[in-house]
Amino acid sequence: MANSSSKQFLEDLLITPSPTGFEKAGVKVWKDYVDQFSDEVVTDAYGSAAGKINTSGDVATVLLEAHCDEIGMVVQHISDQGFVYINKLGGSDSTIARAKKVFIHNKRGRVVGVTGNTAIHLQDTKNGGGKQPAWKDIYVDIGVSSKEEALELIQVGDPITYSSDLEYLNDDILTGRALDNRIGGYIIAEALRKISERKKDLKVNVIALNSVQEEVGGFGARMMSYRFMPDVALVTDVTHATDTPGIDQKQHGTVEMGKGPAIQHGGANHPKVVDFLEDVCKKAKIEVQHEATSVRTGTDTDSIFYQQTGIPSALISLPLRYMHSPVETCNVNDVEDLINLMVEAVLAMRPDQTFGVFED
Repeated sequence: MANSSSKQFLEDLLITPSPTGFEKAGVKVWKDYVDQFSDEVVTDAYGSAAGKINTSGDVATVLLEAHCDEIGMVVQHISDQGFVYINKLGGSDSTIARAKKVFIHNKRGRVVGVTGNTAIHLQDTKNGGGKQPAWKDIYVDIGVSSKEEALELIQVGDPITYSSDLEYLNDDILTGRALDNRIGGYIIAEALRKISERKKDLKVNVIALNSVQEEVGGFGARMMSYRFMPDVALVTDVTHATDTPGIDQKQHGTVEMGKGPAIQHGGANHPKVVDFLEDVCKKAKIEVQHEATSVRTGTDTDSIFYQQTGIPSALISLPLRYMHSPVETCNVNDVEDLINLMVEAVLAMRPDQTFGVFED
């Protein structure tokens, strides 16, 4: 990581719960950090935040975007015995939901619980637990014996996250909950910080946007990109590293952790912006990988590119293993390369930068 302050920011950002629809705490960590080197920080009604570096009102504006929310769960029902039945927030996987320590977040703080898992000795199927559980069958034990006791601690609608934080497996490999996509929030914040240090070389206006509610539809990005209408958007999110056992690369493509960020081609990705990024990589000697977009990117890029008359956009992804799990894993060298790519791309833009398909 760049320095001790940046590393501390990353760790604070990753351990701060920010389930989709309940992102305030995570956004505050992000906002407080970028406020140190932004000319202005703005927020919207639903909690997305943006840090700006202003050069002039007469030049192009580039948007750097990442979403701030994480998948999670939510309190759906409390039984008479005080067991807490739950539902998912975003793309949570019920297969891995049992036998986990979780935090239920109320207005006063958090309540610790565990998702119940019937012992293998008592299950009808003794070959590993049987079929994938439905969310309606998963419950949290918070150590109470009645609904009344439970309601003194929590209520229906309280969000839930896994308790896992982060670990470094070695100097290069980071694992934890919610790398998708708080690591993206770190990337755009660090890119903005590095751009601020080289402001004398900057010819465009820059906005770094940390958007809410990507995991349920990309709504925060829609609101803020419509509001700002930048001339170009560089979006970052995680992508599947397909270098672990059991993944068919013919079906899912080849993306390896530690081989650099991945540039997507097709769909919402504007071909001129993609060409521009590839040229920047060659000049800056930044190693990148390539992915093909079939129908949609599955990221905030899909929410940004079509606003009003169109925002030329491109997605630069961070290879991630074990997405949407409590042990998401990435290589910090890929993170630094992605930050540097964003910085070099922004500094390479002209004051009158445009990206028309039919421009020479």
